[in-house]
Amino acid sequence: MIEIDNDYEYVFGLDIGTRNVVGTVAYRDEDEKLHAIAIYSVEHESRAMLDGQIHDIGRVSKTIGKVKEHLEEQVGFELKQVCIAAAGRVLRTVTTKVTYEYPEETVVTGEDLNNLDLMGIDQAQKELMEGDERYKFYCVGYSVMKYYLNDELFSNLEGHKANKIEEIIIVTFLPQDVVDGLYSAVERVGLSVANMTLEPIAAINVAIPENYRMLNIALVDVGAGTSDICITKDGSIIAYGMIPFAGDELTEVLVQHYLVDFAMAEKIKKEASEQDEVTYEDIMGLSYTVKSKEVWKLTDPVMEKITTDVAEKIKELNGGTSVAATFVVGGGGKVHGFCETLAKKLDIAPERVALRGEEVMKEVEFIQEEVKKDPLLVTPIGICLNYFEQRNNFIMIHFNGEMMKLYDNGHLRIVDAALQAGVPTEDLFPRRGNEINFKVNGVARMARGGLGESAKVLMNGQEVGLNTRLIPNSEVVIESSTEGENAQMTIDRLEEFSQATVSFVVNGQKITCPKFVEVNGSLEPGSYVIKEGDDIETRAFYTVGQLAEFMDVTVDENHEIIVNNRVGDLNTLVYENFSVEWTEGAFIPPEEIFSEEEEKASDVAEETYDAPEDADDDAWDEEEESDQGPYRPNTPLTPEAAHAIAKQSYPSIVVKVNGEDIEIDGQKEYIFSDIFRYIDFDTNAGGGRSVRTTINGQKCGYADPIFDGNEIEIRWEG
Repeated sequence: MIEIDNDYEYVFGLDIGTRNVVGTVAYRDEDEKLHAIAIYSVEHESRAMLDGQIHDIGRVSKTIGKVKEHLEEQVGFELKQVCIAAAGRVLRTVTTKVTYEYPEETVVTGEDLNNLDLMGIDQAQKELMEGDERYKFYCVGYSVMKYYLNDELFSNLEGHKANKIEEIIIVTFLPQDVVDGLYSAVERVGLSVANMTLEPIAAINVAIPENYRMLNIALVDVGAGTSDICITKDGSIIAYGMIPFAGDELTEVLVQHYLVDFAMAEKIKKEASEQDEVTYEDIMGLSYTVKSKEVWKLTDPVMEKITTDVAEKIKELNGGTSVAATFVVGGGGKVHGFCETLAKKLDIAPERVALRGEEVMKEVEFIQEEVKKDPLLVTPIGICLNYFEQRNNFIMIHFNGEMMKLYDNGHLRIVDAALQAGVPTEDLFPRRGNEINFKVNGVARMARGGLGESAKVLMNGQEVGLNTRLIPNSEVVIESSTEGENAQMTIDRLEEFSQATVSFVVNGQKITCPKFVEVNGSLEPGSYVIKEGDDIETRAFYTVGQLAEFMDVTVDENHEIIVNNRVGDLNTLVYENFSVEWTEGAFIPPEEIFSEEEEKASDVAEETYDAPEDADDDAWDEEEESDQGPYRPNTPLTPEAAHAIAKQSYPSIVVKVNGEDIEIDGQKEYIFSDIFRYIDFDTNAGGGRSVRTTINGQKCGYADPIFDGNEIEIRWEG
C-alpha cells in the first residue's frame, strides 16, 4: 500500500476513453509539482463506447468500478469524487466579445474577471442556441483569448484601474446527452463529479506550457474514437475542433484482414509499432507470425485518410493556413508513420510534428516505478492538473433535471443557480395578485393584491430555502411560486370614507355627517367595489332631504325651510357649516296613512255629492235616489267607501317597488309615503338602522312626488 501524506489534497482523475479507462490518483505539492501516486488502466470488455461517446452506460460503469476498486486498494482510502473529461464529439465552439463598464473608475479584481468570463459564457451560449436548436448544449470549457482595458490590449487586467474592461473568449460546448452519459456512468459506482473539462484542454495543460502558447501550435489528441484538436496563438487557445476518426479505424482494418476479434487486432496494432514481428491467433485458433511492415501496409491507407482530415481541420481552425508546429498525444498517434505523414499534409518540416510523452512530463513524478511516461498518459495527467488549476472556480449541479456549471465565489446559494438558469424572478418569490390603481380626490392611490406562496425548493430531496448554500453535485428542484388573490377594495375601507366628515347647524344644533362618495360622477354606497381607473371624490355637501334622511327625521314641507337665512326646499344644497332651520313633521306609519286618504276622499265626496240648499233632511234620510247617487249626511262614510269614491275620480299609477309592480290609486297626486299602503314594511324593525329610499336610483324623502313608471327602492341600510 502506498504511503499517504495527509497534508496534501488528493485528486482522482478518470480518462474515460473509447478503448480503455485510465484512472490516476495524484496530489500537487507546495512547489506546484504533480505527484501521481497510483495509475491503473482497464480496457472495456466490449465496444461500449463509440467515437468518444458512451453507448452502454452499464458496461462503461462496470469498467470504471474496476479502476476505482483497484486504485482504492493501492492508496488505502475510499475515492468519493472524480475529475473527468469529455471527448470532442459534436463539439461546438463560439468566440465572442463581452464588455463591462464601471459606473466610475475602479480597480479590477479577480472577481470582476470571473464575472466577465461568466458574461462571455452566457453570451456564447445564447449565440449558439440561435444557430442550432437540435441539441441542448453544455459548456465544458473556455479560454480567454484577449483582454482589453479602456480599449487597449492587455495581457492581465487584475489590479489595474479601469472604466471599461473587455475580453474575447472562446467557449466550448457539448450536447447535453454526452455529458449526461459521463455523469451517469460515474454516479453508478458511487462517485460524484468534482470537475469536468474537455479532453484537448486537459491535454494542452501538459503538452503545451503557457510559455509556448505565444506560438501558433496545434495539439492533436489521437484517441480510439476521435482525434481532438486545439490551436494556440498569441498566448491563448484560439480554436477547438474534432474529427470522428482515430485508432479504431486502423484496428477494424486488421480485424477484417486477419480474421481476429477486436482485442487481438488492438494487440497486433500496438506490437507492430514497437517490434519487427507480431504473433497472433485468429478466431479459428490458428497461430500466425507476420512482419510489422505487412501490418503497416494494411493500416497506411487509413492512416493517410486520418492525417489528411486532421491536417485539413487544423488549417480550417487556423484561418486557412498551416501552423508552425504540431504536438501529438494519445495512443493513436503512436501508429507507425503518423507524425511524418501529418507533417507532409501540413506542409511543415517533419521534425515540427512530434509525439509528446516523457519530455512534457518532466514536472510530474510517478511513484510507481513500472509506469512509463507515455503519450497515453498526457490526458489522464492533464485531467488531474486541470482540477488544481480550476478548483473552487466552478461547481456542478443538476438543476430541474439539467446539468449546470456555476462559478463558485465561495458563497453560492440556490437563488444564484436559479437566476443563472434563467428562472424568472417572479417565479421564485411570492407573487402578488393584480393591483388596483385609482384616484381619491385627485390623488393617485393603489391597492395591492394578496401575496402568493414562495417557490418550493428541494435540494437532494430535502425542502430548503432559496438562500441555502449550494452543495456541489446536488440535485436542485424548484417549483414556481404562486400568485396571490387580486386586490379588492371597497369604498367603506377608504380613510376618506370613514374619517372625512362635514358639519351643519340644524335648528341651532351642530350635526356631523360622513361625506358622500362619488365614483366617476355617480353616488356609490360604501359597499361599492373599486375598479381599475376609478376616479373617486368625497362630496362636501348634502341636500336638505339627504340631511333629514341622515338624521332620520321628517321635514314638514308645509312650513318654510330656511338655509343660510334663505328659503329653500328638500333639494337645496347644504355645505360645511351651513345653517338649516326646518319644522319636523311626525312620521306617519303605514297603518295611519289610510286616515289621511279617507279625509281626502271625504273631501272629494263632499264636493261631488253636496245636498241642495233647500233639501229636507228627512227626505234625504229616506234614501231617495238622484242622478248624482245616494248621499247620507247623517251617516259617516266608511274608509272603503271613501277610497272607492276617490278611485273613481282620479287616475291610478303603476310603480315598481323593490322590483315588484304596484298599482296606486285614489289620489290627485302621489308621494313616496303612499307606497306604505301597498307593501309590507315594518318601520319599527330597523334596530337603529336608517331606511334607504330611492326613486329611479336617486335618494329621496318620504314627501317626494312619485309618478307612473317610477322605480322605487326602500330597504334597511347595512
